[in-house]
Amino acid sequence: MKLEGRVFRANLLLRQATVERPDSNASFVSQLEKCLIELCHELDVPIPLWLSKNTREFARFHQTLFFADQFNEKVRFDRFQIHWFA
Repeated sequence: MKLEGRVFRANLLLRQATVERPDSNASFVSQLEKCLIELCHELDVPIPLWLSKNTREFARFHQTLFFADQFNEKVRFDRFQIHWFA
């Protein structure tokens, strides 16, 4: 699984990173969770709350956005985008 993350503030790209985990026998959800945690760590972003809208967006478009209100900690950006390379 290959997952790319981008952090934006006012349509300005602040940081970008990509993580890749070799295909394993783990479930898709488990691989996604591990990649998301690794991506957040690499970008120094707190782990966001995954809402049902994120599930719908990710299933339909292979990407989703997290906004500042989806984080338990105060963040210095407007949105965090993840994109899955299928």
